[in-house]
Amino acid sequence: MARPTGPPPSRVLLVEGVDDKHVAGHIWHRYAGDPPFSLLEKESVEKLLASISREIKVSGRVAVGILVDANSDVAARWQAVKDRLALANVALPASPVPAGAIIEGRPRVGVWLMPDNAAPGELEDFVAQMIPACDAVWPLSQAYIDGIPCAERKFSEKKQPRAQVHAWLAAREDPRLMGAAIGARDLNVDGPLCQTFVAWLKALFT
Repeated sequence: MARPTGPPPSRVLLVEGVDDKHVAGHIWHRYAGDPPFSLLEKESVEKLLASISREIKVSGRVAVGILVDANSDVAARWQAVKDRLALANVALPASPVPAGAIIEGRPRVGVWLMPDNAAPGELEDFVAQMIPACDAVWPLSQAYIDGIPCAERKFSEKKQPRAQVHAWLAAREDPRLMGAAIGARDLNVDGPLCQTFVAWLKALFT
């Protein structure tokens, strides 16, 4: 397949993988239609971090967003992004910004650590907060995962919330990925965390 030709996009959101790409894209679409930025999937956090300086230096770039999981160590992940941005002469604050960091410049640079720029976790922890409060299946999904004997678990304790979210997704009328569940309105985009995330995207890219 031939590579697309033409100038590189002026506004890009760098993401770790396909789930991050679809969740961010579907959230934006629910609020405002087609996104004014391109979503660049880097396949892993290591590849994303390695690409930061190069992506910022692309000619014509207006805005670059960086979306990564905090995982178990928020401070370490923030420092990893901070160090990569320093190579492109972009200075991040010493610690994460609760509403998402945005550094004015050319290009403008934004950083969001999943789930909320403060707590350890990942994309699924963010998505869990989009499950409607009245949903009857969510506590059953949590109980199912919690009830699996430790000897039979193929996931670590840190990945337990992730397993709960995917158990919930499996119980939809049409089992689907997280991004598609947003598009199907199984997930709520009106909660405070999701609204803060959208406000960060808007401030960065519009």
